[in-house]
Amino acid sequence: MSERIEQIRHVPQPLGAVMPRLSVQHVTKIFPGVVALDDVSFEVLPGEIHAMVGENGAGKSTLMHIIAGVHSPDRGEMTLDGLPYLPEDEKAAQKAGIAMVFQEGSLFPPLSIAENIFAGRQPVKPGGRIDFSTMRTQSRELLRDLGVDLNPSTPVADLSPSQRQLVEIAKALSQKVRLLILDEPTSSLTISEARHLFDVLRHLAERGVAIIYVSHRLAEVFEIAHRVTVLKDGKVTGVRQIGMTTPDELISLEVGRELSFDPDTARAPANAPLILEVENLVAPPVKHASLKVRAGEIVCLAGLVGAGRTELCEAIFGVRQRTTGKVCIEGVEIFPKHAMEAMQAGIGMVPEDRREAGLFLAMSIAANVTVGNLEKVSKGAVIINKEVERLAKDSVERLKIVTPGIDREVMFLSGGNQQKVLLARWLARKPKLLIVDEPTRGVDVGAKADLYAILRNLAKEGVALLVVSSDLPEVLALAHRIVVMSEGVTVGELDARQADEITILQMATPKSNSFEQNQAARA
Repeated sequence: MSERIEQIRHVPQPLGAVMPRLSVQHVTKIFPGVVALDDVSFEVLPGEIHAMVGENGAGKSTLMHIIAGVHSPDRGEMTLDGLPYLPEDEKAAQKAGIAMVFQEGSLFPPLSIAENIFAGRQPVKPGGRIDFSTMRTQSRELLRDLGVDLNPSTPVADLSPSQRQLVEIAKALSQKVRLLILDEPTSSLTISEARHLFDVLRHLAERGVAIIYVSHRLAEVFEIAHRVTVLKDGKVTGVRQIGMTTPDELISLEVGRELSFDPDTARAPANAPLILEVENLVAPPVKHASLKVRAGEIVCLAGLVGAGRTELCEAIFGVRQRTTGKVCIEGVEIFPKHAMEAMQAGIGMVPEDRREAGLFLAMSIAANVTVGNLEKVSKGAVIINKEVERLAKDSVERLKIVTPGIDREVMFLSGGNQQKVLLARWLARKPKLLIVDEPTRGVDVGAKADLYAILRNLAKEGVALLVVSSDLPEVLALAHRIVVMSEGVTVGELDARQADEITILQMATPKSNSFEQNQAARA
């Protein structure tokens, strides 16, 4: 099987040389007012890792949902190992050997890891009672295969986003899989977790499992995939063998225009006003953090998941209590006890999880932009609708939010446009310091370029930016300076012009000597 895949990767050959595991032919899907898929055809072979890329709204999720039995096509047909395949629902797809790890998650937080992995398929004892012991044992083995050391009895509510993603993958692998679909599987994983996942996927492919890998991260596509299919506006714009294409070609097929992610050479003056100064801050799990951000500067916080980057930002923003240390804005020490006090000091914060912690998904763009700016659109207790409309329209125009109108509910926007709406809310407040946690997580390559431009323009306007990102190429592209955290401690600082991924990783990797041990040695 591996020899066949090497042929696919490096040498042009007809698709008919190997019978497809899955064949999709001329599939069309229409939702009210939207042609989500338009005459789409593609194939994935046994033992092949086939990437699927495209902007948000290109039709990738709709296609995956049709394959997984969530939706039915309006036209077209599919075959599975040469036999007609049209699942009535997700259960039928699972019985056929198709498993999908959904981007939006399918876990039940109150239930344990084991209960989630075997939801609806629990092993039972004679008499029909659930065999919890067997379920936990099998869950532990699945997690061990993924390199995860978690207690299967732990409630999912207690897990981090990266741990939840790994449980999702374990859930998919708990079935007898012929075709595995992964939708943005590494969006919440550390670099080491992603590397381990790639090893698992390669092992599955060697056993003949076909894998569809949906991702916005082209570096991952080139590392893990054999072939890639590009979707744009519901249509296939190209199928390429990885060894015979380039990132630039795929971007062109995705967005129809050239994009650049080169680092910005512009820098704030060395004597630019100091906006944020954090000194010796302790806010568990943050053990010791110090950093500075000047007006017009983009400082990126880099580090592995669990390093304390988000928690440090929460302490600055007043939503996490700090034990000791100083936070100063323009030289004045502040003691925010909640977000409103931080906002009054000129701080804004875009959270990591925009859907859970930032946006009101069922509300309109206009409502989401104005919810944090009521004083700008009201007189006393009365909301002035014309001011709401003006603010929302200005935001849509300034940030190039793609929408039919300001009354559109945010839940119907793409991930990139949702992120722009959240940014618009904070930009309307004209913050001195804007904290942005994972600015491009789950957005497509076109939206990523737009968000980079927005953040760079804010810096040029004099806003101080503190950005958290787990994507090292993004850190190197966006940052003027990089502050690295490890195990709750700011361990060093780099000029982005002299930095590289290896240096950042070496600094971010936990050392044998802890901060407390180093402090004791100095004493």
